[in-house]
Amino acid sequence: MSEEKETENQQVASEQLSDILLVLDKEKMKIQAVKSIDKSGKMETVDPTKKNQSEFMRVDKHGDFVTNFLSNFWRQLKDPTKFALFKVSADEAVEKAKEFQNQINNPTAEGKKKMEKHEVKNEPEQEQKQENKNDMTKTETTPETSEYRFQPEQIDWETMNNLGLSKEYLEKKNLLDPLLRGYKTNELVPISVNLGGAVVRTDARLSLQSTPEGDVVAAVHGIRREPNLNFEFFGHKFSDEDKQNLRQTGNMGRVVDLINSKTGELMPSIISVDRLTNELIALKTDFIKIPDEVKGIKLNDEQKQTLVEGKPLFIEGMISTKGTPFDANVQFNADKRYVEFLFDRSNNNRQTQNSQQDNQQSRSQEAPKTFRGKELEDEQYNKFKDGQTVYIPNLVDKKGQTYNGYITFNKETGKTNFEFPNQYKERIKPTEAHKTQIAVNSEGKTNEATKNIKEPLQKGQQRPKNEKQQEQQNKPKAPAKSKGRKVS
Repeated sequence: MSEEKETENQQVASEQLSDILLVLDKEKMKIQAVKSIDKSGKMETVDPTKKNQSEFMRVDKHGDFVTNFLSNFWRQLKDPTKFALFKVSADEAVEKAKEFQNQINNPTAEGKKKMEKHEVKNEPEQEQKQENKNDMTKTETTPETSEYRFQPEQIDWETMNNLGLSKEYLEKKNLLDPLLRGYKTNELVPISVNLGGAVVRTDARLSLQSTPEGDVVAAVHGIRREPNLNFEFFGHKFSDEDKQNLRQTGNMGRVVDLINSKTGELMPSIISVDRLTNELIALKTDFIKIPDEVKGIKLNDEQKQTLVEGKPLFIEGMISTKGTPFDANVQFNADKRYVEFLFDRSNNNRQTQNSQQDNQQSRSQEAPKTFRGKELEDEQYNKFKDGQTVYIPNLVDKKGQTYNGYITFNKETGKTNFEFPNQYKERIKPTEAHKTQIAVNSEGKTNEATKNIKEPLQKGQQRPKNEKQQEQQNKPKAPAKSKGRKVS
């Protein structure tokens, strides 16, 4: 095969994998081919002739990427209502451009239908609705599992490389394993695509998805300015309270029936926001798994049911990894697929979530009789409720290991403070000055610097405070008189 023929074949193959963007300027009523679009949103075009074919902007036919690219294209474009955009195959771009121009010059009903098949719609409402339909993660039907859903050899690595992502890079960043398990990457990754006349760079999360043909493709989850809450999400229309919860906590806070767009099946699900991309994520309640305990606190059936229903739950007395107790609201997150802590609650959200807190604070003057499942003895309890520090042995952590500690009840807040033995000993450890004060004033002992001073020492005093005391200290103490029997 000649070099010229091989080059021609490569060009044909490249065209079969590419689409061309044709644009109609509604003022000039002229069809042009898109050459590029700069950062300011200005579009450059060329005449759609065979001579200019090498300058046409080429778009990879990868479906997910084309959708994201065109969406961003319209957002960038200045005065988008001035243009109509059409997507056609590279090998027929010149012929289609002629057909479309003929239709514009001599419109017919049949020609209008042909153009509409290729038109890329720029109707914001339709775009947002479609985006919401595409947003629902396809892993909502994938149960939590440690098994791999995909294998590395199933991935189209050529397309991955076109995105600037090699197998070695994903492995080095520990991103390949979650992808193979059917999850999104847990961080944003840089995406870079060369489209001939334009280079698209962005940050996104990735996931792997199966096409109807059985291929495994990369889904690009681009960053959105905010969640799409003004349009239906798989048949669900967000209420004002839904929107408020999703914006404040990232979780909607209730279970709703979503509609499977393919089968019409109702799917009881919870909805959360991907905090990295602002994408809406739904998870069927069948796949919600609630742990038996959270940070050392065992959950009862009622608490577990609250979390299964997507509602927030306030838990007291949890133990952090540093061993300190803390209280917090927790809630199941559909994107993360686990119970998360809600520390950054707004005042409005706190009003609805903290009714249980308010009830507990109304009883804050009453000390609890039990601590982490261990009932206090009468003597311990009497000291504890009076605000004294009480030693509690043989507490059991979530791993079944025993530990000891000290608890102190705060009458003002109604809170119980816990300290491990080393923390307690460090807190009550007296300073050197305090040791001296105890020795001098309580135990009748002295130190060398103050042993001859007759006046009572002040708190923390370890040496003479004035000239008078200095004189007393410098003056040798008179020997004690003998108390022996007087001899006549």
